[in-house]
Amino acid sequence: MSKNKLALATIAMSTLASSTALAQDGAAAATGGSSAAAIGAGIAIGAAVVGGALGQGRAAAAALEGISRNPGAAPRIQTPMILGLALIESLVLFAFLIAFQLLGKV
Repeated sequence: MSKNKLALATIAMSTLASSTALAQDGAAAATGGSSAAAIGAGIAIGAAVVGGALGQGRAAAAALEGISRNPGAAPRIQTPMILGLALIESLVLFAFLIAFQLLGKV
């Protein structure tokens, strides 16, 4: 329990201390915001792709395991799996669009 408290205290102190240490002037903040948006866009699309790939992999693995256990249920499993994969892919595409909107502000 003491390790958890120490980790929480470390995170809290680094979060609180970095806000004043990384403060910038008004002129420097105008150029720094655009680079932060570009970095944020890159991180956002990377996280979305990783999350989407992991989700699609788990969904396909679960569906294939269900089909291998009961081959007669394949049509009832395959249709919702394809729908789920399409919805996961749409979330990744939404993240892609948001990343491009962030880059448009740069």
